Amino acid sequence: MFKSFTGLITALLIVASPSVTADLVKRTNSGICHPPASSYYDRTKNFQAFDSVEECLASGGRLPKGMGGYESSQRYASRAVVMDASDYERRKFGPGWDDADGDCQNSRAEALIAQSSAKVRFADERRCRVVTGRWISPFTGNVIQNASDIDIDHVVPLKWAWDHGANTWSDEKREKFANDPVNLWSVELSLNRSTITI
Repeated sequence: MFKSFTGLITALLIVASPSVTADLVKRTNSGICHPPASSYYDRTKNFQAFDSVEECLASGGRLPKGMGGYESSQRYASRAVVMDASDYERRKFGPGWDDADGDCQNSRAEALIAQSSAKVRFADERRCRVVTGRWISPFTGNVIQNASDIDIDHVVPLKWAWDHGANTWSDEKREKFANDPVNLWSVELSLNRSTITI
């Protein structure tokens, strides 16, 4: 489970943050600056390393043919994330818990079922709404048996995801992320909604 969370966070950082990259820009002896998007990037073995395209170009380098708009598009992408990051709203990640597979159990119910350490009990024979189970609070270690005392929270908070690139995703991708079982965990409702900072 921990590996899944770590993988999700790593993937989010890599995919969602176009302004942050671990790849360097390679300048060849002929003065061509190859960013990671260059078709010659992997083949370039002898080079001078730069942290950004801007630095490489400022040193007298030039971009490969066909990549003339690369620098301005990268700057625009970086600005777009920063400019749009402040207008987060929960509804931009969908209307709420989704029932993507149509089995009447939404992603909240499925998280409760998956994370209960005992067999859950449902409200009726349709088996849509979970009413009891056994969950251990990650905050306090308390055992909770009533589903109404549980909040389903996001391991990677939606606001954090928005500020780090989810603002550039499609509505469908944001809704899928908000309902991804790997990013959901059962927490103590009273503490999750508390204004106390630990």
